[in-house]
Amino acid sequence: MNYIFGPVPSRRLGQSLGIDPIPLKTCNWNCVYCQLGRTRPLTNERREYVPCKDILIELEQALRIHHAGEIDWVTFVGSGEPTLHNGLGWLIRQVKRLTELPVAVITNGALLYQPEIREELSAADAVLPSLDAGNPALYRKINRPWPKLTFERLREGLTRFREVYAGQLWVEVMLIRGLNDTEEALQEIAAVLRQIRPSKVHVTTPVRPPAELWVELPTAEGLERATAILGKEACIAAPAAGTFDLAGHDRVTDAVIAILTRHPMSEEDILATSKHRTPGQVQETLHDLLSSGRVQVVERYKRRFWSTAGARFESRKPI
Repeated sequence: MNYIFGPVPSRRLGQSLGIDPIPLKTCNWNCVYCQLGRTRPLTNERREYVPCKDILIELEQALRIHHAGEIDWVTFVGSGEPTLHNGLGWLIRQVKRLTELPVAVITNGALLYQPEIREELSAADAVLPSLDAGNPALYRKINRPWPKLTFERLREGLTRFREVYAGQLWVEVMLIRGLNDTEEALQEIAAVLRQIRPSKVHVTTPVRPPAELWVELPTAEGLERATAILGKEACIAAPAAGTFDLAGHDRVTDAVIAILTRHPMSEEDILATSKHRTPGQVQETLHDLLSSGRVQVVERYKRRFWSTAGARFESRKPI
């Protein structure tokens, strides 16, 4: 399958069957913490990057081969920003016709200032946007957006979407040591959250390989400070628990690549990945993929993570 992957364990959505409507890495942000690496080049063009009908054909196949209870959510989560696909609203509605499973959209939220985007996402059961900063300068430093995507537009879009959206609005705050984990930065984020009034606030940490080497995990004190300041809706998103499903592919190499393209994994996670493959098969597959140049190993926090070869990560600290 080219556009459907998983189910994969999600910190917020349990076992999530992913739908990826865009190529790697199509995004209007270049976040310092992104697990998919750097965005080169940035783009803010909406178009049909992937044929909508092809996505639905693959989704029907994926739903047929999985039993009840194996999937908790069907999730639009792109190799970049899924709202850049101009058929996203139509796709959400078609998915809801195919299955009774709840549908989520993981988005940076940068385009929600546009009325048509708000209308498209309104059909989803949950929308999970990002808010990593409470002022324009920190927004530019952390998210490094397309020039015209200002902090004011991000705040406006999230606030207006909340006014019309009846589903679950779960805002993610990615906490980075020394950037947005200070009391001042968190107070500014909290002020914006009070305007947005989200259903939940998920405080997350860059546990997967961040694009930039200098990105550091917050301390326990920083996490406690965040939950204390960000309001009663805030909670720390626990590490994902579950299995990476490699079914739906004739070759294990294709199954592993499908996941790594959207979801870099630690070596331990890959080797324990699925009931459908033996550990020996997966280990041999990793060796073959690395030899062929289709994947890369990214070292962060003294751990080895596996990602697709097309992702761009900083490999050394700047002088």
